[in-house]
Amino acid sequence: MGCRRSLALLTVLVLTAVSYPGSASAAVVSPYEVAVWTMDEAPGSTRMIDSSGRGHHGRIGSEVGLHSSGYRFERLEPDTPPTHPQHLVVVPHSDALNPGSRNFSVTVRLRTTNKFGNIIQKGQATVAGGSFKLQIPNGRVECTYRGSKGTMELFAPYRINDGVWHVVRCVRVSSGIAMFIDGRQVASRAGWTGPIANTWPVSIGGKLDCDQREVGCDYYAGDLDYILIEAVDPRW
Repeated sequence: MGCRRSLALLTVLVLTAVSYPGSASAAVVSPYEVAVWTMDEAPGSTRMIDSSGRGHHGRIGSEVGLHSSGYRFERLEPDTPPTHPQHLVVVPHSDALNPGSRNFSVTVRLRTTNKFGNIIQKGQATVAGGSFKLQIPNGRVECTYRGSKGTMELFAPYRINDGVWHVVRCVRVSSGIAMFIDGRQVASRAGWTGPIANTWPVSIGGKLDCDQREVGCDYYAGDLDYILIEAVDPRW
């Protein structure tokens, strides 16, 4: 089993500017922690604590398993009613959780043997103001930022549904987006999404607005050890 992240690691994480061709260079600014969900609450807890001190606590659904290795999300048959809202962890809306026009980064540590599901998102595909999402179709992580100027997405070049812990990081800056797996850049794309700001909660483990008929809930199946959201005001 992979080691749990030390909080000290947060101090050395940096946002990354996408540059072409084929490389990425570190930005000359340091991120701050918007939310730090260590997912180490005791079994029976109903509140996910934000250890950043910014108060972005979440509600843990009763179907989410709490273990020494983090949160466990059991497999649910896709596109098969009924819905399972208790499969989710939901963090109330805050403007601070929107990327806005800032450099923005979402990092998750996950372990799964499944090949589908939405890991974390704020907003959905058609909501006003844009959205961001990490999901894992076919065992390959997909990272999406949808803003006022357009949608940018990246697919990991290989599957990570191998039952081993992996750290996935998805970064959005003024010059593009980039994806890192286990500390190595695996994909990037140049461009600008425009600002992203909606009024939706953050949903972990699947969609909020779904019926499993017309709109699938895309429930994640696997383990999550922590999620970190970072941002920094742009210096463009």
